[in-house]
Amino acid sequence: MLFKSPDFMRALKRGEEPAVDALIAAAFGGKTEVGLVANLRKSRAIAGEMVLPMDGEIVGYAALSHMISPKGWIALSPMAIHPDHQGRGFGRRFVGMIAQWAELSGQTVVVVGDPAFYTRCGFTPIDDDFTSTNAIDRTLIVGPAKTKIRTLTYPKAFA
Repeated sequence: MLFKSPDFMRALKRGEEPAVDALIAAAFGGKTEVGLVANLRKSRAIAGEMVLPMDGEIVGYAALSHMISPKGWIALSPMAIHPDHQGRGFGRRFVGMIAQWAELSGQTVVVVGDPAFYTRCGFTPIDDDFTSTNAIDRTLIVGPAKTKIRTLTYPKAFA
């Protein structure tokens, strides 16, 4: 039996948005996150959209958005792996590649999610002295975090 794995992470190509929307809806069981991505695109808050292709299909997706505060920081959300491919380590490797990119490029990335999952990918819990409209106890960070600003303000699309 041949083990299949995804290709390398790459940027979303024009025209792949419908496939990504279907992937996100399948992974999250609804359209809420699809709407979030649409609003991030519409408001031009997207810093980048990464996909994980496999056998001509997109099996993983991650949106990277410009934070309002601190300036220059990026939020990772949403991140999705198609349900048919979950549980095989693809998500961990995908997020791990994003974490490695952040470290190598000197970019600070924050994510709100399951601490057990994201720490395995290279993120660390954020300091308690930060404030946020999101759950600070589920907020993790990777990168240099060089700023005195301690308030996390996400793009309006997250509201």
